[in-house]
Amino acid sequence: MLVLLAWLVVPLLRTLVFLGPTSKTGILAWLLVVAAMYWLYEGLGYRPLLLLQLLLFSAAAALLTTKVALVLVGIHRLGILRRSASALIMIGAGLAALNFLMMLWTLFKHPVPKPADTHADG
Repeated sequence: MLVLLAWLVVPLLRTLVFLGPTSKTGILAWLLVVAAMYWLYEGLGYRPLLLLQLLLFSAAAALLTTKVALVLVGIHRLGILRRSASALIMIGAGLAALNFLMMLWTLFKHPVPKPADTHADG
């Protein structure tokens, strides 16, 4: 899903020329929050890492939403909010990659058993 998100959503966000960098990053952060919530709901990955990802992505989305709101009221000097949110997104993405690698490691370490044949011959 992260590859799909990066492959489809990021180029789409780049085409939105009327939005500033904070708005584009904010949309990405909210999409990452939704993706993390979906992974948590479906039980994909390891719950502690997913909760930490959700916390980081939610904090980034909140910072970026605050930055957009401040720009709308005329305050343009708090670039630290966007930089902090970008750092949180990068850390969360690193945790998502770690989560994916741990799932792959578990899959290859303990292969999924094939279901037994339940059909009776005769």
